[in-house]
Amino acid sequence: MKKIYSVLILLISLGVSAQKVPAISKTEFSKEALAQKIVSDSGKKVLIKDVLEKHKGKVLIIDFWASWCRDCILALPSTKELKEKNPEIEFIYFSLDRSNEQWKKGLEKYGISEYENYWFDEGWKNNFNNYIDLNWVPRFMVIDQKGEIANYYSISPNDPEIQKAINLLKN
Repeated sequence: MKKIYSVLILLISLGVSAQKVPAISKTEFSKEALAQKIVSDSGKKVLIKDVLEKHKGKVLIIDFWASWCRDCILALPSTKELKEKNPEIEFIYFSLDRSNEQWKKGLEKYGISEYENYWFDEGWKNNFNNYIDLNWVPRFMVIDQKGEIANYYSISPNDPEIQKAINLLKN
């Protein structure tokens, strides 16, 4: 009976952890996802398509974060190290904060206001986040020079898959 119980616990825990990582890794964005509006740090609503267009020709990392997210804040020093290790890579932050005020305070408090920042004023559930299966923050995506997804799902800037994608895109 103990063995059956242990096996059941193991299977349940594997099933729960398997749900965190999306089953399908996408390599491009849908038209609906790209049409999602997001708020710039200057307060202007812009299309995600236009945000990504600004970075075409460069490798881009999108850091999904929120100022209330402990793991996001703990990841910031490692994100800085990743930037220093790869100075040719561009970084942008997409915030899931609950309010504009919370987001702006977080930018200042955590020293990332000098970078390109955007906020999902519609909240977590929107066309872009639904399309990319956003189920956790922090989350990191690597976008290639053509605007396609090179690394779909990493929850840490220390994930070796991020550097692997960057290295492949450098060559």
